[in-house]
Amino acid sequence: MNRRSGILRDFPEFMKRQEKRRNITMKIVVINGQNHKGSTWHIGNLLTNSFSSEKEITEFFLPRDLNHFCLGCYSCMKDLSVCPFYEEKKVIADAMKQADILILTSPNYCMLPSAPMKAFIDLFHQYWIPHRPQSSMFHMKSVVISTSAGIVGAGRVCSQLKRTLAYWGVPYIKTYATAVQATSWKEVNDKKKKKIEADMKRLAKTVEKADLGKPSLYIRFMFNLMAGIKKKSNDPEAAHWKEYGWLDGKKPWKA
Repeated sequence: MNRRSGILRDFPEFMKRQEKRRNITMKIVVINGQNHKGSTWHIGNLLTNSFSSEKEITEFFLPRDLNHFCLGCYSCMKDLSVCPFYEEKKVIADAMKQADILILTSPNYCMLPSAPMKAFIDLFHQYWIPHRPQSSMFHMKSVVISTSAGIVGAGRVCSQLKRTLAYWGVPYIKTYATAVQATSWKEVNDKKKKKIEADMKRLAKTVEKADLGKPSLYIRFMFNLMAGIKKKSNDPEAAHWKEYGWLDGKKPWKA
C-alpha cells in the first residue's frame, strides 16, 4: 500500500477525531477576587467569551461565595472534611476538579491580590505540593488576570497568583496584567478597551491551541522530594499520596 492510499484510508478516522474534539464542551471555572464587576471582571469576561469552543462557565465571586479566613486550626491537615468551612469550600473544589481551564482574577490592592483572593489561597493551602496536591490540577490550563487603577502593581499580583497555581501543580499558566488607569470599566478609555479586547482574543486562541505540557522541572523536583518525605512519614497527609500511588513512583502529570 503506498503512502497516498494509506492517508486516504485513515482520513475518515481523522475526521471523526476532529468532529469529536469540536463536540467536547470545555469547562471553565472563573474565581473572581471581588464581588463587583469592575475592570478585572470585564477583562475576564472578554476572555471567556473569546474562546471558540463550546463552553460551560462556572463563576465564583469572593467574598460572596467564600466569606471566611483560614483560622490556622490545622484541622484540614488531619482531614479536609473537618475544616469549619468545608461545605462552602467543597462547592468550589468540586467545580475546579472538573475544569479544563481555571481563571483567577484579582484587582491590585496595595501591590497584592485582594484580601478575599488571599483568603481563598489560604483556605486551599492543602492543594500545595507539600500537602495534598490534587491530581486534576496537573491536567488543566490556567489564566491569571489583574488590573491596576494606577500605573503599577497588577504584574505583582499575577506573579503571586501564578506561583500559587504552580505549587498546585498546574502545568500551563498564562498571565495578563494591565494598568487601566481608571476606577471603573466605564471610565476606561475606548482605545484601551479595544486593545484589551484584541489581547483577549489572541490569548483565548493561544490557550485553546496550546499543548498542556507538564509542570516545571522545579515543581517536579519538589513533588519527588515530598514523595520521598511522605513515604517515611506517618502523618495523615501521607495516606493521600499512598491512595494515588505516588509513594510507589506514579506521577500525577502522567495519569
